Amino acid sequence: MSKMKQIFALVAVLAVLVPRAPVSARPLVTADLDTPGTSRDLLLPPAADNSQLIYLGQAVDPGTGELVEGYAFVKRPKAAPAKGGSGSKGTTVCYGFLARGAKWKTIEPWVTNPANAAGLDETFVFANLMQNINKWEDGADGLVNGSGLDVLGAGSATTDPLLGDTVAPDDKNEVYFANISDPGAIGVTIVWGIFSGPTFNRKLVEWDQIYDDQDFGWSASGETGKMDFENISTHELGHSVGLADLYNTCVEETMYGYAGAGETKKRDLNAGDLAGMNSLY
Repeated sequence: MSKMKQIFALVAVLAVLVPRAPVSARPLVTADLDTPGTSRDLLLPPAADNSQLIYLGQAVDPGTGELVEGYAFVKRPKAAPAKGGSGSKGTTVCYGFLARGAKWKTIEPWVTNPANAAGLDETFVFANLMQNINKWEDGADGLVNGSGLDVLGAGSATTDPLLGDTVAPDDKNEVYFANISDPGAIGVTIVWGIFSGPTFNRKLVEWDQIYDDQDFGWSASGETGKMDFENISTHELGHSVGLADLYNTCVEETMYGYAGAGETKKRDLNAGDLAGMNSLY
């Protein structure tokens, strides 16, 4: 049984302005998050229901020995857009960071166990993850032009059990399917890094992703009633490179914080997504 760790849950509400403070600035709810053993369960406590962002606390990064902080981003089904505008594809300029300057400064590999109960082809899952990572890396110069930076490194597939790191980083970037206890959570991305202090010292050190294949159906082709894997994965990988969720009027951005069944528009980066990636890298 994994050790339980006290955490804080909070909701990040971001629009056109880029935040100057790290995402941990306003804790709202106290909760517990636990990933037990090597089972396919990720437990989100009742106190964290309806929260989009959970603060995991501080831990030592085993790779560098530095003190880092962790956050869990929870992807939820679509909510009605706030009044005041809907944004239009190609014209919005919305983006936000986990913290200004918090980005990848070293290149690390990632690994996925693509096995799932949703019937997605495992070869597709691995190939699509690489494709979606390439979108963000290509956008590092603010353009979709086939050139960019190597940000998240090379990937590999495994049949070994993987574990989302909710207590401390383990020097592995892992992606897998599991049962997330909160039935409203489509997926969770966990990011560890340095988010405060001098901007030049901030950085990301680890990311994990868990997709729920028990409460949600998944599709490779935007099927009605199912979550489109490319749509959700592209959004979640935005957190992995250092971008934050967006709400209110930024509904056309890939980093808009909600998603719906059959939705595919987040497959392609919008103007704000590209501008944010370019500004960060």
